[in-house]
Amino acid sequence: MNNTDTPVTVIGLGLMGQALAGAFLKAGHPTTVWNRTASKADGLVARGATLAPTVGDAVRAGSLTVICVTDYQAVRELLGTSDVELDGTTLVNLTSGDSAQARKTARWAEQRGARYLDGAVMAVPPAIGTPEAVILHSGPQADFDAHKPALDALGTVTHLGADHGLASLYDVAGLAMMWSVLNAWLQGTALLRTAGVDAATYAPFARRIAAGVAEWLPGYAEQIDSGSFPAEVSALETDARAMAHLIEESEAVGVNAELPKLFKAMADRSIAAGNGGKQYPVLIEEFSRPGTD
Repeated sequence: MNNTDTPVTVIGLGLMGQALAGAFLKAGHPTTVWNRTASKADGLVARGATLAPTVGDAVRAGSLTVICVTDYQAVRELLGTSDVELDGTTLVNLTSGDSAQARKTARWAEQRGARYLDGAVMAVPPAIGTPEAVILHSGPQADFDAHKPALDALGTVTHLGADHGLASLYDVAGLAMMWSVLNAWLQGTALLRTAGVDAATYAPFARRIAAGVAEWLPGYAEQIDSGSFPAEVSALETDARAMAHLIEESEAVGVNAELPKLFKAMADRSIAAGNGGKQYPVLIEEFSRPGTD
């Protein structure tokens, strides 16, 4: 089948679901949709989609079913009724959840005869259908390969591996990066505002710093994977002194110091464990432990 031959079903027509269905329609796929509130399909139907009367009808209409609903429980409730026949269907679940839920739902779907891919959408709805929309998939490679020509309509699609939990893990790992960068930027912005420097003035400098730090990641990754952390650039105990300076400056100008105190608390624990002379990535040992309340 070429890129437009695959009949596709989209279940769940929130903002993301509507964007997914719209991208399939734009790529020329015969597209069937279903949603509890049928009126949400009106715009898609006007563009050529078919509104299925039931979930079972929707699943039967397409060889590829994409579902994007509230949570994994809703997935099982919608697809677990007696009128839904999953046998022979490829189900791509783009509902947000955690890795344990992804693996559990994969087993549940496979027991019902479905081929199952779990996924994560790393984009906002308006980006769907463009290269900027990154869609992660995990599950059997063969199932991904069979439907990649159709899934390509959604954006930049990537297969991460056979473990169904990988897409969810990459999703939250990406969120950790996003919030960490944004929070660090907000910390710096708050500091500079005390001297009359506005956020727009600081942002280009912060962007250069973030890009420079990103260049360190491949080398730091090699240290983590090898379990060896020679201080080639800076020792952790040196970094800890700089963290103390950040805390002191924040408190002196009346800015919240909780974030740098968190940095330093983790560094101090690692130094106490004998890692003061090693390079910063040795903190992976702290991040790999359960947190303490």
